[in-house]
Order: sequence, then C-alpha cells, then structure tokens
Amino acid sequence: MRLPLPPAAASAAVAVTAAVVAALAVLPGPAVAAETPAASSFTISDPRIKESSGLAASRVHPGVYWTHNDSDDGPYIYAVDSATGRTVARVTLTGIGTPRDVEAISLGPDGQLYVGDIGDNRGGTWDHVWIYRFPEPKQLGDVTVKATQFTVKYADGARNAEALMVHPVTGRVYIASKDENKGGLYEGPAELSTGGTNVFRRVADVPWVTDGAFSPDGGRLALRGYFTARTYPWKDGLPVGEGERVDAPWQGQAESVTYTPDGSTLMFGAEGEGSRVIAVPVTVAAPSASPQPGSPSGAAPLTEPTGSFGKGALVLAAGLILVLATKRLLRRRRER
Repeated sequence: MRLPLPPAAASAAVAVTAAVVAALAVLPGPAVAAETPAASSFTISDPRIKESSGLAASRVHPGVYWTHNDSDDGPYIYAVDSATGRTVARVTLTGIGTPRDVEAISLGPDGQLYVGDIGDNRGGTWDHVWIYRFPEPKQLGDVTVKATQFTVKYADGARNAEALMVHPVTGRVYIASKDENKGGLYEGPAELSTGGTNVFRRVADVPWVTDGAFSPDGGRLALRGYFTARTYPWKDGLPVGEGERVDAPWQGQAESVTYTPDGSTLMFGAEGEGSRVIAVPVTVAAPSASPQPGSPSGAAPLTEPTGSFGKGALVLAAGLILVLATKRLLRRRRER
C-alpha cells in the first residue's frame, strides 16, 4: 500500500523516478530473462484488479491463479485464467473484519487459501495483523464464503510485511517482513489458533522482500523484491546458504511471485491496472557473490554487486531510498 504524498513531495518522487529510469536505460544489457510465450505469461485484464499484490497457483483448476488487491477494495479474492487473462471467479469473504492492507496469498497442503492482511506502511504501528483462511473453491464462479480469521503478532514487535508463505508439506505459515535495512523471516506456530494471538518468531534475516513462495515439493523458498529475486534450499525449517539469483523481470511495483504447480516455472506479478504476469523457467544459477558483511548464512544480499543488472539495481535502490526518506521526513513533520 502506498501513502499519498503532498504535491511538492510527489513532484520530487516523480523526478527521482525519472532520473532513475534514465540512468538504468544507459546501462548495457541487463541480465533479465526474456518473456516466455504468451501461453505462459499473461496480462490481468480485469479493471477491478488494480493493485495485484499476491499470487497463488490453483491446484484444483489448471492454469488459474488467485490474486487480490492491495487495499481499498474490500474482502475480495480473484481467480484469473492465465489462458485468457480474464477473471473467472470472485470470492467474497465473510466472517472477518474490514481488511486493512492485504499483501499476500498462499495455498496450503490442506487445500485452503491463506490470505495475509499483513501490510503496515506506517513503519510497523499496528499492534497486530491478520491471516484469513478459506477452502479453495471447487467450482469457479462468483461465490461468498465464510473465512477463518487469525490474529498475528511478532515476538519482537510490530513489522511491515508483504510476503506470506505456507509450506506445502508441513503446513506451517511463514511471514517475511519488508525493511530497507534488514528484514526478517518469521515462523508461525505449528498450527494457527483462533483462540488467541498467534506469535510469529524471527528465524532468519532476509533482504528487502515483497513476496515469497515455496516450491511445490517444499524443497526451495523463492523470495523477490523490487530489484532481485533468489531461491534458497529449504532444510530443517530454514533457508540455507546464499541462494541463487533468479533472472526476474523488471516490473516497477513488483509485488508477487508463485511457483507453477509442477515447480518448473516462477510466475512474477506486479501492481497496476492491466499488469503483466511473467513466467520465468526455473534453472539453477551460478553461485552469486558473498553476502554483505554481517549477513547470516541464511540471508542474501539486497543487490548484486557485479554485472549490468546489479548496477541498475543499485541505481534503482538509491532512487527508492530517496523516496522513502522523503516520505519519512513528511511523516515526521505531520506528527509534529
């Protein structure tokens, strides 16, 4: 979710963005994957879906992907047919409160969809967030379902987060917080409970993350940000090593990722009306550079230090940091 900026700040942000894009344009040969044929990649055509912030591949309906808006939409989840880009179902959730900032969706081994109302762009001020769970519909079409609502808190205090992943074997839920300095991977309890607060505990450091997904066999964890994406071997409930870089596409407001049901492809999505979901075949990349000093073995560097893609990412990161700094300064002034 993006907070509105005053005109002067908005103009500054636009100027920074323009400069960043111009700088990126002169860099030679970015190492991003070309789009796969239209049968794999697709465009979301529903004008109601303006801020697609999560993706989950259906296991019941081949070629269908579940998504949702970021905010200001209501308790709705959409099923999009990748063959046509059209919405084939809209699920209205009941039995929950008013969604605040829905950022992620994941399908569990129990056949249920988990929706993460976990965003908090005000610097981690919500003392709790929510997860909604409901069975994946067997039939496609507009339907109203009663969802289960779970209250979530973090053991080390409030966090802004955009990534929620359900392990396809254990069913345990994980959340990755979003922070420009150092985010965290948080592990939920073995089973979520409606009887009280579900405390998520930090188990690893992660880079800037806007979404994540487990491979269908549970053996790898994919994490994406605005500039890079990596996959990590998953062992004993933790990501292992530095991970391998994935040639994720540049998508601007890059907000979502999921595996195809067979695990052969990663699907990358973004916010915006008529947004494109791009398929990138899964390959094992060459080992990347060592992590930044102080990073644990389970965390990856935020940006690649070498290569044209890494240079572009550094330029983009600098622009984003300037925009974030402007937002923070304005927020502090309003608080005074």
